[in-house]
Amino acid sequence: MASVNKAIILGNLGKDPELRHTPGGKAVATLRVATNESWVDQSGEKQERTEWHAIVVWGRQAENCAQYLSKGRSVFVEGRLQTRKWQDKDGNDRYTTEIVADRVQFIGGGRDAGTGDQQAYSGARSSGGGNDDFAQPAADEDIPF
Repeated sequence: MASVNKAIILGNLGKDPELRHTPGGKAVATLRVATNESWVDQSGEKQERTEWHAIVVWGRQAENCAQYLSKGRSVFVEGRLQTRKWQDKDGNDRYTTEIVADRVQFIGGGRDAGTGDQQAYSGARSSGGGNDDFAQPAADEDIPF
């Protein structure tokens, strides 16, 4: 049986993108994107909740995000959920679930956005040959956090 791991987020950046590079030189950007939900509870009061999402973007797409995106900018992200295990300073195992972006679309104006209202940078993971700007890092390259 086939399975699907797809995440779609439309929200606003809570801070400027953070661009880093792996020891192998691969660009990786992290984005913090907020989505908002509102509803009316049983007593008729309006309720709101903000959910924060960690987004990881690789390659040239990461560099473009760092160059063109800034806090407050709206983005549309398509990707997949991934949980990564890491150790804190005391050696305890911790887990982080994040969205690994396949596509990030910039919505609305922003710094250096020019005259266009939208800019899209997308790409499929490479499976050998062709353009690997959006390929996942090699197994020995991890996100440097």
